[in-house]
Amino acid sequence: MKQAVLSLSGGMDSSTLLLHLLANDYKVTALSFDYGQKHRVELERAQQLVDYLNSKASETLAKNDLGETIKHNFEPITYQTIKLDGLTSLLNSALVEGGDEVPEGHYEEDNMKATVVPNRNKIFSSITQAVALSIANKTESPVKIAMGIHAGDHAIYPDCRQEFRDADYKAFAEGNWEASRVSYYTPYLEGDKYDILQDGESCCECLGIDFDEVYKRTNTSYKPIKHYHRPETNAFKWYSDFKSASSVERIEAFLKLGRPDPVEYADEGGPVKWETAREHVVALLNEHANKPNMNDTIDMVNNM
Repeated sequence: MKQAVLSLSGGMDSSTLLLHLLANDYKVTALSFDYGQKHRVELERAQQLVDYLNSKASETLAKNDLGETIKHNFEPITYQTIKLDGLTSLLNSALVEGGDEVPEGHYEEDNMKATVVPNRNKIFSSITQAVALSIANKTESPVKIAMGIHAGDHAIYPDCRQEFRDADYKAFAEGNWEASRVSYYTPYLEGDKYDILQDGESCCECLGIDFDEVYKRTNTSYKPIKHYHRPETNAFKWYSDFKSASSVERIEAFLKLGRPDPVEYADEGGPVKWETAREHVVALLNEHANKPNMNDTIDMVNNM
């Protein structure tokens, strides 16, 4: 059986990659990391998605009278959250508790560098490498380290570039016996979020899983909004914002795909309809109409 260790943030990209791995018959060990991020709701979404997918895995595993498996879509996911929140007070980034305000605007703006968490992917990769190599040595079989990094990350996040991956793997190989049993799998490296969503649609169809049920269990917002529905009972619900760069990039992908995002959005005044989030992003994209291929995006949106 093919095996993979996935860094699962709870966002759209790594969640889609999880579907991709399952659709391609991998046994997946998924790891999430709690490093004190302001958008910690992504960890809740990751757990919700794993629970949902595992419930579907159990539905598709059945035994006949001879004890033989007669239905099999995918193996249940092994999942664990790694606690790194002791680092929070030592990290300088707008994404961690105590950091500066998360900037709003287009995801290619220079101020988005404030969302870089120093050495984050190196910290994550060291742990995923250790887990992957442990599985590989125990089973004496190859293991892939799967990461949902994509071309849209390259400009702002240096540790999402191929040059970093190559250097990181070289250090891993130099420092471990049997490292050749482990390799990276980054199928979205040259794509964008639209390409990722297209793959997600295909994988959901392959697995017989509802697209909206999957993606409503993801979080891409760096500025999630807690809305109290019943303040007297302290009952609240998390919503995605639609103005931070990460949300803008996600909404743009859904617009290109031609379907509404199943995630619920809000602003400071409370929950908003999908149309409100969509109109805000369309206006922002129009401001950046000189971006290559952006006119195609705007035409798609205006025709919806």
